Amino acid sequence: MRNHIKSLREESNLTQEDLAKSLGTSRQTIISLEKEKYNPSIMLAHKISKAFNKKIEEVFIFEEE
Repeated sequence: MRNHIKSLREESNLTQEDLAKSLGTSRQTIISLEKEKYNPSIMLAHKISKAFNKKIEEVFIFEEE
């Protein structure tokens, strides 16, 4: 699954640490998400989309395997 987290975070002038703290997660989780090496839980995906005031579909790109 691809995502737009890094570009949305940068547009919002947030560091990885800032975003992690606001979501109640670790900076390492944000790094893994941005590198698309980790797929978030539905709850974390929801928090991320709300943090950027976007729909989940605007942040995450679900691709058929």
